[in-house]
Amino acid sequence: MLAKRIIPCLDVRDGQTVKGINFVNIREAGDPVELGAAYAEQGADELVYLDITASVEKRRTFTELVEKVARTLNIPFTVGGGIRNEDDVARLLDAGADKISINTAAANNPEIVETLARRFGSQCIVVAIDTKHTETGDIVYIHGGRTPTERITQDWAMEVVDRGAGEILLTSMDHDGTKNGFALKIIRELAENLPIPVIASGGAGTCEHFVAVFTSGKADAALAASVFHFGEIPIPDLKRYLRENKIEVRL
Repeated sequence: MLAKRIIPCLDVRDGQTVKGINFVNIREAGDPVELGAAYAEQGADELVYLDITASVEKRRTFTELVEKVARTLNIPFTVGGGIRNEDDVARLLDAGADKISINTAAANNPEIVETLARRFGSQCIVVAIDTKHTETGDIVYIHGGRTPTERITQDWAMEVVDRGAGEILLTSMDHDGTKNGFALKIIRELAENLPIPVIASGGAGTCEHFVAVFTSGKADAALAASVFHFGEIPIPDLKRYLRENKIEVRL
């Protein structure tokens, strides 16, 4: 059995790590390179860096940050935010990222998933899906959770798998930042029906929530931010707790 992965997520705005609740109410959490190095030292399996204010004028700054992270870290890391084309991906991978995450670009132009998978390999391509539960079902949102689409989350996940995605990063907007637990139902549905790993995001608040997402949710990895950034759940303590609950993790 493959070990379950613990992945801190660092949302970066203007060179600082930030965190919000339900995608708003943002506050600063520290230097992204220093935080990443601390997480690697504590036993994080991977990291995700998201440029949440991606724009043409700020891309160079974020690329320089990726280069610093690559020089500092000895664990894999994924980068995302504002990625629109092959050149963006090449730039970030050349800067040292191991994987890239795309969301809005994929929803607007699904063929880009195939294009990127062919050129860079599926193992580099993570499709991030921001999902919200509505009366009509689970709906995909884009533009950092600001814009609803007509896509059904489950159907969209299947489509990007068929197009060559290597992983799905599923964030429940309803649960994001609430610390009330992960969206287990939809996580389990995707994990049981997709042939690629599913990273669960949104709602981590206690060690028990991580146990639940790996057992009931059947996720391959769990991503969290504020509980790590603000010292509420130390990664070594979390991994020991998971081991005590018969969940395979790397210590």
